[in-house]
Amino acid sequence: MLNRRTIRIKIMQNLFAYAQCKEANLLLAHDLIEERFQPNLNSMEVQDKELLKKQKKQALQSLDKKMKGEEPSIEDAAVAKSVEEAVALFEKSIKKDQVFLSKNILLEMEKLANTYHQVIALIIALADLAATEKKGGHSNFANHSWVKSWRENEELKKLILRENVGWENKMEYVRTWFRDRVKEDKAYQEFIAQKNPSEEIQKDFMKHMARKIILGAGPINDFFEEQNIRWAEDKDIIKSMVDKTIKSFADGKTSLQKVSLNWEDDRDFTEKLFNSTIGLDDQYKELIAKNTRNWEVDRLPLTDRVILEMAITEMIHFPNIPVKVTINEYIELSKEYSTPKSRQFINGILDVISKSMKESGTLKKSGRGLLDNK
Repeated sequence: MLNRRTIRIKIMQNLFAYAQCKEANLLLAHDLIEERFQPNLNSMEVQDKELLKKQKKQALQSLDKKMKGEEPSIEDAAVAKSVEEAVALFEKSIKKDQVFLSKNILLEMEKLANTYHQVIALIIALADLAATEKKGGHSNFANHSWVKSWRENEELKKLILRENVGWENKMEYVRTWFRDRVKEDKAYQEFIAQKNPSEEIQKDFMKHMARKIILGAGPINDFFEEQNIRWAEDKDIIKSMVDKTIKSFADGKTSLQKVSLNWEDDRDFTEKLFNSTIGLDDQYKELIAKNTRNWEVDRLPLTDRVILEMAITEMIHFPNIPVKVTINEYIELSKEYSTPKSRQFINGILDVISKSMKESGTLKKSGRGLLDNK
């Protein structure tokens, strides 16, 4: 199931991508200026290369100042125009990237459901293949109670069809995996050798099938990893959803899991945190810069900067989330995704900044958010 930590991870990943987009778009803006002051080789007039070189240098310096929020003094009309065009190109490109990445987070979250259904569909496909085996007695798997419940689940059938996550067009993979991975598995061999396996034995085998054969190390896991660059994080969510599905079996039926219990809330949280972090006021970025000096950090890693900006944004814009909860969540992110020293660094910076914002009245908490804000 989706939880707020998972959502924060998705947002962090896309904010990291956004920062990289900014760098790429700035290079495009530089390239535009470079192009504006290249000698015109098709012109019949003599080109003043020294002047063009001087104009280009002034334009690039002016652009960099604009990017830092400064207002450069530009007297040359050609230079001013090129800087204006470069800034417009940068702003248009970065806005486009922001919109794309904001939607991309939601799409990534929705794709979790698709992958969950695809995993169950794969188990069904493997069991269907077992039913065609003439040797070896694979009927325990082919007629498995859990598989039967999924075959007969009309909602699941519709979801697999609508999301196009069936395996009909990928049977070459299924056959190879069944031959090399499933049939060679010791636990599988022991299971199909059972006479009338009990419900508990079937349940234990299905857990093994999902956790070890499909989502454990091996070719099937590698397939999903190739399809999804976020698989390292997404796999744990999928595994949890499949586990809950297996445990839900009762009276010959299983309950399908939902990626989100409240999609509207999760979507609003995602959009607000992502876009508000991008729009974080410069005063808070300056607050980060001011406090990082005390830690003698020569250069703040991008991941740490993203984590700090997300945490401050959450403190400001989500009054119902206690400050300690926010700090603890981002410490955990730093442990998982940043440098070994980041946990202590993030903890110290956020503690100092949160106290500063409390004293200044910036933090306005309400409801549950007041729990540790007394």
